[in-house]
Amino acid sequence: MATEIYRDAWGIPHLRAGSAAELAHAQGLVTARDRAWQLEVERHRAQGTSASFLGESALAWDLFARRAGLDDTARRCFAELERRDPETADWLRAYVEGVNGGLAAGADAAPEFARTTLAPGPWHPWTPLGVWLATHILFAGFPAKLWREQVAAHLGADAIGLFAADGPGTSGSNGWLVSGERTATGQAVIAGDPHRWIEDPGVYQQIHLSCPEFDVVGLAVPGVPGIAHFGHTGTVAWAITNAMADYQDLYRERLRRTGAGVEALGPDGVWHRAARHTEVVEVAGEEPVEVEVIETDRGPVVIGGPEGLDGDPSDLPYAADPADPSGPPVAISLRHPPRVTSDLGFGALLPLLRARRVADVDRAFDRWAEPVNVVQAADTEGGVLHRVAGRVPLRAEANRLRPVPAWEPGHEWQGWQETPRAGLTDGVAVMANQRGPAGPLGVEFAPPHRHDRIAALLAGKERWSAADMPAIHTDTHLASASALLDHLRTLDALTPEACALRDRLLAWNRRMDADSADAALYSAVRGAVVRQLAAHPAFAALATAPAYPEVFRPWLALVPRVGFALEHLLRAGELFGIDRPSAVRAAVEEVAARPPAGVWGDTHRLAPWRALEPETPYEEPGLSGDHDCVLCTSGVPGLTDRAARGPAARYVWDLARRENSRWVVPLGASGAPGSPHHRDQLPLWLAGDLVPVVTDWTLLNKETDV
Repeated sequence: MATEIYRDAWGIPHLRAGSAAELAHAQGLVTARDRAWQLEVERHRAQGTSASFLGESALAWDLFARRAGLDDTARRCFAELERRDPETADWLRAYVEGVNGGLAAGADAAPEFARTTLAPGPWHPWTPLGVWLATHILFAGFPAKLWREQVAAHLGADAIGLFAADGPGTSGSNGWLVSGERTATGQAVIAGDPHRWIEDPGVYQQIHLSCPEFDVVGLAVPGVPGIAHFGHTGTVAWAITNAMADYQDLYRERLRRTGAGVEALGPDGVWHRAARHTEVVEVAGEEPVEVEVIETDRGPVVIGGPEGLDGDPSDLPYAADPADPSGPPVAISLRHPPRVTSDLGFGALLPLLRARRVADVDRAFDRWAEPVNVVQAADTEGGVLHRVAGRVPLRAEANRLRPVPAWEPGHEWQGWQETPRAGLTDGVAVMANQRGPAGPLGVEFAPPHRHDRIAALLAGKERWSAADMPAIHTDTHLASASALLDHLRTLDALTPEACALRDRLLAWNRRMDADSADAALYSAVRGAVVRQLAAHPAFAALATAPAYPEVFRPWLALVPRVGFALEHLLRAGELFGIDRPSAVRAAVEEVAARPPAGVWGDTHRLAPWRALEPETPYEEPGLSGDHDCVLCTSGVPGLTDRAARGPAARYVWDLARRENSRWVVPLGASGAPGSPHHRDQLPLWLAGDLVPVVTDWTLLNKETDV
């Protein structure tokens, strides 16, 4: 059978081949043709070489990638895959061969290559694993442990919970499963939207993969074969949300130089040899930067070294053991499952494509590694699945909260946690990163607002259909506004302008619609309150982030932390002597004196991440929604209304008839700016509309045989 490439009206690729390996080759080929620039950027990010053409702005990431050993971990994981699962290893090779076969044509269509004078480089069999690792290494938010350490040091351990919130450094999702007993067809519907950084090109690729073994539609990760997160095989469908589990540990390390290299003090009281070498990071337009790569028995050192940070122990906030300030300087190492096990869970990818029933999906996710997700699945026989999948280590409670001393016993990993399972309630399961079935595995979870709102909307109707789901996707009710509005309600002795503003906000419908002037006023007051609190002397010690590497700064900035934890901070019984009514009063008076002139969408605009900004900037649209809305479009309260995070895709999987399924991405199927399919889905995404999933080959346009 010849390998065939088809397209639908939205440029989405539909691929048909004679075997799984031939199909993987076609997937790699079409991905390279559609998204060559994106693949080139991701390959370099996985290798820690992106600054060589993007310049100094990419250096912080490259330094982290080198120190964390991302490329080396990918190589180790592929070698282990070859040993344990040669079929999947060969399938990966076929995908990579397809990528290499399509890069030249893809680069010709992508103007970024000419602008950077870059030629696409070769992919290796382990490159997809490196792309996956680079995409998800910060997904679990291990740098939050650095923040908790700061909070505990300056405000006390009890203050950590005040700042616990789903902040800008993490990624989440909405997902809900409605079983057949609650649908108009008697078959289940699964719907949701993953919340990630909105990137151009997008982080998800709509694709249809068909061969004699399987026929699957879903959202692929560009650079990785198969369909990992969201898929529909015709008889079974699955989707994931971030479980918010904690599975990465930070260790404070005592290091010393010797004539032979570097040693690290272990929990046995003995100095052990650490692996050490140096690498050179090329930086476009700048001098190369040499980086020392050190790995202890715990893992790679990602902060500091034998002399502390940048050779100055005083730069490190914990340069020495707090119990022994005169002791050796301390660095920080990272321990995470793929580095320990040489397994990224790619053994799950082919079984997912071959799945026919929920039991098949369940067995496939038994092989999952990271990121740790909550999985929802349903099949045409009435089977449903709601479980956690991934690898979470068993270890001391202290490991989960903050960096722990590597030289003290009791912080070693002791195996793996059981992954919890859950059922449905009244025929429905809802996950929105709240403290759900993954509760025993995590520390910080998203506030319950999105979960509660979705559950309430679903409870409001007895029978649902696939066509009903966009109304849930696009709901803009902001339940978290209550904390600030409750403070507003108690204010008196305001100026007439501030009094009018207070009364207007108390009458507001709490919907963050793009055309709402009231939503704009609420956001302005909220931002002013955040800045008032962040400027208070009680938080002064947290206002200046420690001199950790730049890649960790989003987790350590005070204003975003206050912004995303505002609800907690306003409702706490006592807040370090801060007069919160006075702070709210000052904020209301500030906004009343200089109110925003327009509506929420004037400032709450889409802000996609691009490795290279276009020569002619796009006029990005205004958005509805907010961080705690079901329509989760996240600015940073107190800092900016521009939304860099939001629904990176939306999907509705219908088990009654796959052709009634729907999907959409923020921009389009193509990564090439000149393509008609680069941004053609944006109007639909903005309106909450979805693109039909087409699986009838007679309705598709054949592009070519391979």
